[in-house]
Amino acid sequence: MKSIAISGSVRQNVGKRDAKELRYQGNIPAVLYGGQDQTHLSVSAADLKPVLYTPDVVFVELNIDGKKTRAIVQEAQFHPLTDLVTHIDFLELFDDKEVAVNIPVKLTGTSPGVKMGGKLVQKLRNLRVKALPNNLPQVIEVPMESLEVGKSFRVAQAALTDAKILNNSDDTIVSVIMSRALRQAEQEAAKATKGGKK
Repeated sequence: MKSIAISGSVRQNVGKRDAKELRYQGNIPAVLYGGQDQTHLSVSAADLKPVLYTPDVVFVELNIDGKKTRAIVQEAQFHPLTDLVTHIDFLELFDDKEVAVNIPVKLTGTSPGVKMGGKLVQKLRNLRVKALPNNLPQVIEVPMESLEVGKSFRVAQAALTDAKILNNSDDTIVSVIMSRALRQAEQEAAKATKGGKK
């Protein structure tokens, strides 16, 4: 699992005015929870970019005024107009405590159905996975080699060791459907066959 070090400072004042001042200085108000105590802190907005603007799950090595803690971003709030980060919730990680995280899906290989002209439809780009932090996969690979036209790959088919997928097992991750072009080609082929039989 990727890991990024971020420095933070404990916030002395926890109010709207203080939060606004922090953002003006290029920092983001944040909360670290999951341990015995909640810690209100601020982190640099620039430091957060490699954590937030990536599909990957990233562990954060938080250094808060000299105290180091391993965490993940549990939730990020964004400004509705500017899309800038306004608040971050960090969840502290413990080696012996399971955590639920969204893990990205990675499609591997080539679908024979797509080669024939079928259309690939990916319904789920992330799966909710529960595991101990050290057992969390970086990605969940979904093999495409068996996906013919009309076939789907469901959550139940995704195999993980030492981790549990929390999504509904019947949910479709990806499927290959009949494209308009392929349907037309098949209809034309069927007409040609009928015509040839006369």
